[in-house]
Parts: sequence; C-alpha cells; structure tokens
Amino acid sequence: MSNKAAEKPAPSTAEDTTRVELRARDVSFDWSATPLHWIPGDPSTTHTINVLHLLLPAGERWFVHVYKQALPLIRDERLRADVIGFIGQEAVHSRAHDDVLPRLRALGLDPTPYTAQVDWMFEKLLGDRTFPPGRARRWWLLERVALIAAIEHYTAFLGDWVLGAEALDERGADPVMLDLLRWHGAEEVEHRAVAFDLFTHLDGDYRRRARTWAVAFGALVFLWQRGVRFFMENDPLLSDGRASVRQFVRGGREGVLPTTGALLRSIPGYLGRDYHPSQEGDLARAVAYLAASPGANGRTPEAVNHHKGV
Repeated sequence: MSNKAAEKPAPSTAEDTTRVELRARDVSFDWSATPLHWIPGDPSTTHTINVLHLLLPAGERWFVHVYKQALPLIRDERLRADVIGFIGQEAVHSRAHDDVLPRLRALGLDPTPYTAQVDWMFEKLLGDRTFPPGRARRWWLLERVALIAAIEHYTAFLGDWVLGAEALDERGADPVMLDLLRWHGAEEVEHRAVAFDLFTHLDGDYRRRARTWAVAFGALVFLWQRGVRFFMENDPLLSDGRASVRQFVRGGREGVLPTTGALLRSIPGYLGRDYHPSQEGDLARAVAYLAASPGANGRTPEAVNHHKGV
C-alpha cells in the first residue's frame, strides 16, 4: 500500500455532515406595528401560535439553568461546545419571546395570569430540589435532561414546519412575527441533536427516554390547550372567543398549523431504538434562513422581501 493511500482521509460520517457550529445571534424585532391578530381574520390560529410566547421564556430559562448544572459532567469536548452554543441560543430565544408580551399588553391582552402559572411550573415543580449530593441529586438532573431532550424533539419539529409554512405568507401574516418564528425555528433545527446527544452522553436509558417523553408530551398538550383557551377568552377583540380541536384541525388542513397527522407521526420516531435527531428536519433550509433573517441580520422584513422581488 502506498503512503498516499494510507494517508487518504476516512469518509465523513452522517453526523459530521450535519453538524454546524452553534452560536447565539444578536437579534432585534420591532413590534410597534404588529396587530393583535397577526394572521388577518384568524384569531384562533394566531393565538394557537401565540402560546409560544407564554411557554418559551420560562421554559428556555429552565433549559439554561439545567444545562449549566450538567456542564461539569460532560466528558466530550465537542459536545461541551455544542451545549455551550445551545445555552447561548436558548437564552436569546427566551428574551426574544419575552419581548412580545409588552406588545400584547398594549393591545389589551395581559398574559400575566397564565405566565405566572408557567413560571411556577418551571421554577418550582421542575426546579432544583434539596437533595443531598449523590445519587438522588444526579437522578433529578438526569430526569430533567431527558425531559429537555423530549421537548426539543417537538421544538425541532415545529421549527422545521414553520420554515416551510408558506400558507402563513399567503394569508398575509405579520412579517416581523413570521421572522421571529422562523429565526427561532431555524435555530431549533440547527441544534436539534444537542439535547438528545447530551442525554445519551450522561445516561441514555431507554426507559427514562420513553417515560420522560410521555410526561413532556402530556404536559405540552395540557399547557398548549390551556394557553389557547386563555388567549381566546381574554381577547378584547372577540365577544365570544372559544378554542376548539376543530379549529386546530382546520388550521392543519389549511397549512397555517401543523397537521394532526404530522404530529402523530412524529411520536414513533422519538421512541424508536435507533432514533437520532439528525434524521429530522431540513438543516440546509434552516441555515439558509438564518443567513437571510431580517431580525438576525439587522434588516427589516420589508427590505428582505424587496430584495427577493416579493
């Protein structure tokens, strides 16, 4: 065998070709012109998506808090770098969605009664426990790391969906809100494997993965439907605001929400023994959007649309 043959590098693995360097982006969004029903004529879909602004600020602060506790346990330097990048991105996500809430209040919809409950859940129910150092404290950390991996499965699913949801553009959805959602969604696709890789690195027990998936799925369904009902019942522009499953199914059929079928099909993937998040989502599309995102690149949505010829 020649030296040249011996020196030939090994082919890249699938993991290598789908990995990007994660970094927090300095984003800015101007909410001064965003209406309450930012999808014109569709308060139900608007508020179904608006629940993100209620859940994510507290939830992603909790992600950051848990991962800072996990950092000293990471033995792989590449994974450590990914987790640090993930922490930075999630911290910015939390602030960006939190910044929407004053606009909702100015438009007559105060989310405080609901966000106070969400804060309690993440800070108290899922917060630190007074376990002594040792197995019990590590068990609680691993439970929360596994919960985050399960939640991130769905945030990556939603992120990939919103990047391709052209029906929202066709409906005339507010461009600033769409940019927030797509910038965030693109970063969820970009770091889609980090939470699962961290869980696998620290533990990886399948029974814990399945159990915490069930907890995460049930909690998300419960919190989301409560959030939609809260928005619809307290919307000052609606005289009889009601939320229903029928409205959600309709939104899926019209392309302005994920379809029920797509949500259900995402379940067996995460529970598969050979599952890995790198199998999910369109990373190239996510990276392309991040390069063009107005909020992440100091431009207005109108300027980008003009550049694209829209």
